[in-house]
Amino acid sequence: MTDLFFGLFVLGAIVGIYFLPTIVAVNRNGVNTGSIVVINVFLGWTLIGWVVALAMAAKTTTQPRATS
Repeated sequence: MTDLFFGLFVLGAIVGIYFLPTIVAVNRNGVNTGSIVVINVFLGWTLIGWVVALAMAAKTTTQPRATS
């Protein structure tokens, strides 16, 4: 049973690291979040695509949040 929980934990960690550029872009409210998501989903499996998406997410300027 502990092997199952360990396996699920490792799988969750891998998925979290894979989608780290998307998570950063969404949290920073970037202007090109959609582009980062597409690059991360389709090219993230290559190390170059993942690094490019992470660099875009870290570099992007933020949109002003809507006030209501």
